[in-house]
Amino acid sequence: MSNPSKITAFDDFAKVHAILLAASGIPPALHRQLFHKLSSEIFDGGDFFTIEQCERGRQRRLLFSAQFLPMESDIFLIDHAWTFRLSDALKQLKEVPGLAERMAALMCVDLDLESNSIGVREVEFGENQKNGIMKNVLKILEREMERGSHSSTWLELEELGINDDILSSLDLPSRFPNLVALNLWGNRLQNADTVVQEVTKCKNLRALWLNDNPVLENCFVANAIREGISSLEIYNSCFTNNSSEWALVFCQGIIGMDNPNFSTETANALEAITSLDLSDRCINSLPKAFSPAVMPSLSHINLKGNHLDGVALDDLLNLLRGFTCLQELEVDIPGPLGNNAVWILESLPRLSSLNGINASSILDSGKHVVDSALKPRLPDFTLAQTLVDRVIGAMWLYLMTYRLADEEKIDETSVWYVMDELGSALRHSEKANFRVAPFLFMPEGKLQSAVSYSVLWPTLDVNYGDECTRDFLFGIGEEKQRSARLTAWFHTPENYFTQEFKYYKRQLESKGLCPTNKEPPITKGILPSNGHPLYVYTDIPQVEEFLSRPEFVLTTDPKDADIIWASMQVDEEVRKAVGIKDNQYINQFPFEACLVMKHHLAETIHEAHGSPEWLQPTYNLETHLSQLIGDYITRKRVGFDNLWILKPWNMARTIDTTVTDDISAIIRLMETGPKICQKYIERPALFKGRKFDLRYIVLVRSMKPVEIFLADVFWVRLANNQFTLEKSSLFEYETHFTVMNYIGRLNHMNTPEFVQEFEEEHEVKWFDIHQSVRTMIRSVFDSAATVHPEMHSPFSRAMYGVDVMLDHLFMPKILEVTYCPDCSRACKYDTKAIVGERAVMKGHEFFNIVFGCLFLDEINHVTPL
Repeated sequence: MSNPSKITAFDDFAKVHAILLAASGIPPALHRQLFHKLSSEIFDGGDFFTIEQCERGRQRRLLFSAQFLPMESDIFLIDHAWTFRLSDALKQLKEVPGLAERMAALMCVDLDLESNSIGVREVEFGENQKNGIMKNVLKILEREMERGSHSSTWLELEELGINDDILSSLDLPSRFPNLVALNLWGNRLQNADTVVQEVTKCKNLRALWLNDNPVLENCFVANAIREGISSLEIYNSCFTNNSSEWALVFCQGIIGMDNPNFSTETANALEAITSLDLSDRCINSLPKAFSPAVMPSLSHINLKGNHLDGVALDDLLNLLRGFTCLQELEVDIPGPLGNNAVWILESLPRLSSLNGINASSILDSGKHVVDSALKPRLPDFTLAQTLVDRVIGAMWLYLMTYRLADEEKIDETSVWYVMDELGSALRHSEKANFRVAPFLFMPEGKLQSAVSYSVLWPTLDVNYGDECTRDFLFGIGEEKQRSARLTAWFHTPENYFTQEFKYYKRQLESKGLCPTNKEPPITKGILPSNGHPLYVYTDIPQVEEFLSRPEFVLTTDPKDADIIWASMQVDEEVRKAVGIKDNQYINQFPFEACLVMKHHLAETIHEAHGSPEWLQPTYNLETHLSQLIGDYITRKRVGFDNLWILKPWNMARTIDTTVTDDISAIIRLMETGPKICQKYIERPALFKGRKFDLRYIVLVRSMKPVEIFLADVFWVRLANNQFTLEKSSLFEYETHFTVMNYIGRLNHMNTPEFVQEFEEEHEVKWFDIHQSVRTMIRSVFDSAATVHPEMHSPFSRAMYGVDVMLDHLFMPKILEVTYCPDCSRACKYDTKAIVGERAVMKGHEFFNIVFGCLFLDEINHVTPL
């Protein structure tokens, strides 16, 4: 019997899914086809696509296997192989049967590394195997010797299983005195002394390939070989400092195994070439032969994958300008010609295309960075890692995300997913021929019945054998840091990012210290002299329950209130709608976002102080991703800790907050909303082995002059688990976070008891720590007053929560400033102060004390800062 609530008509489908269809960008002409495939669960991708390994088995790609597919002519369903919330990822991989195995295969991290060169040192040849290898090698040598042992020889001995003993026994210098090129790629050579000794005997050698041999793990091999063979021009596919015309004609394919002889006539062949590909040759200084005089007809040059550090920018530009026929150039951007494609084209006006893109379209669009041939970032893993660890490390190259939100859960954490094998084989292209979008199909018209898919459709005509690609950053241009974000999947030019970081660091260092404002206070109590009470409107339950002083009377109409104490933002729109007057006191300061939004807090402090020691290095990922990547690279190069914490700009309760040391994860997490990335305090002060932070209450009467008070009582918040930096622990909320009001077990601790035990454990005096905290908090509010004088308002009085953490040297670090902080704990428990008058603050008196300070000029249980 059919389900009466199930959608069976296309019109009903289109109506229910109208918003989803529009948001996904699916062409309207494909909507009926999509409905048909969704309602019938048709997965017909196997009839059109095939999956092929690439990057030596470390990646897969999707090829079109049918004859022809016109653009926007068909649509395909892609299932989701794994769907999860980030905090559950590790647990699911460990507990769901077969999940880790499937993900490892899909992400190409299930490889048996023993079969690769990494593990060959453990392999011992049997005599028969050794004889077989020797026999095959000798056949190749005999064939080459028949050509004449005194002519130039090019030996291709790739992937034959040659080990150190076999190489020594071949006596290549005697057999081939004019050996010019030796390819030993993918063999089993591992003893550095043996390899260096044998190959350096070949004094006429111009090219040598030892790629994928264990011997390369010895970092001294390259220098020893280059010093031992003065004629060597190409080493492991890279140019050496000796590179000349020979290297150029090799790259052009003019000489090779079938034509190893180099002569004046061969060199003169460069005069006629029109295209030269020097990509990925690790060139620092170009050969002298790379000149318009030697190659006057060049119209296309590919210089990608070369640092060219040995060539000054002006010299390189002048050299390229000398090629009068040059029309097409490919170069890393950012790279040796700078980081601006428009500037490059203006400097080389003869170019008709840059990196395969029409020059006029680049100039018209003003696109700064054009680079579509970056090397993929393949997952790193070791033999010792489990499949689960490998998947966790590789997953950021494959994950996609969406957020489910309704009236009940408007701040719900994001859902991450991995497309099935077909969808995950789609690689990136700047000129993608397919597009992918997530789609929630609601077969019964309600969210409860939703099934998540991804849908795939061609955006260009596709022919048999074409690789099927998508744009990983569809709709994201340079204004949203597209080139920097590509670092999540590709090896982008590191020098560009480190330079951006150095410049940014110098800017911060140039900032002077913001002076502490010491003007005398000007605020006074606002209680009427006629003895009338102050009327208070509030939407906060604790204020309604605990504000009991006779000087204050609650009212339900904000228009009648002298004081409006609200949890919601009171902006101009709310003022007009409610009828709030300018002379009513409000518990908000204008532009207080400069304190209470995490990215603005960091910007305010940076502007006022540069990089004070009490603020961890902090980057707004929406504006300073390049600088963060540069900082990350710099730390990695010198072996510093690289653990970071990502926090949404304006979410409480650690929602969507993540700790990671993975640069791909940092960049991909931008997709779930704007965030700051802050250096994680990897060595925090601990209490009995657990992390903790401190919540302080700051009362602000004025921002001009700054008149603030610190409550004598503060509260400690403890993590539940013992602190560790083990990678698996980064997914454990109760290890790295301290806010347990909403997640985990909530364990209160009396503040005086905590302080006493902390002093005993660490042999410190809390008074010294408290003085540092006081100074820091004052500096934070002075920063806001200096950088944002518009915060001042005579009718603003406010309370803020300030969260502080101590490092292992007991120095305070500012975490965040919270508007209208949750005071449930303050109202519920009596707490004895350990500073000030050291009196007991009664929980039920908390808001009486707050309002007394802010509106009656009292300083009970608070201390001026």
